[in-house]
Amino acid sequence: METATPVDNGVDVEALLGAREALTEAPEAAQFKWRASCKWINGTHSRSSVKSFFGLGEEQAHRTEFTFDADHPEVFASEDKGATPTELILAALASCLTAGVASVAQHRDIQLRSVTATLEAGMDLQGILGIDGEVRNGFDGINVHYDIDADASEEDIAAVVAQSQKRSAVYDVITNPTNVSVSVN
Repeated sequence: METATPVDNGVDVEALLGAREALTEAPEAAQFKWRASCKWINGTHSRSSVKSFFGLGEEQAHRTEFTFDADHPEVFASEDKGATPTELILAALASCLTAGVASVAQHRDIQLRSVTATLEAGMDLQGILGIDGEVRNGFDGINVHYDIDADASEEDIAAVVAQSQKRSAVYDVITNPTNVSVSVN
């Protein structure tokens, strides 16, 4: 008698479902505040870090402080000491959607063998350079392409990706207006 190998995509779905149930019963604990700080280094080079956040009703912290260097490439007369901020946005979107793919696949008992997301976004620099005030400063669109090898049909894989997109915080931030206030001390 053969037994099916359990699906293991590295996601503890039971813990996620338990957290969902607990937050359903205590919605105030679901209110989180994410934080990042950024220090200018030189030129267009800066270093951002994330360490603490608020959630589950109290201050929380990552095990370690994470840092991300950002800069512009040499073609922009910069030193290319980090990814551009726009590339970091693409990386954040790719990471969030891909985490969702792994989580949804685990929940649906789909074994993943490999998942690769490739993102591309167009941008007309005439906006940010002040050449044409009618040109948007940001992306004119983002294309996300997945190559997924899994024990599932194409339809099931498409449904996993669609559910990941539906639940992605970064996808939501990018596709829906978010109020941003800026102040100076």
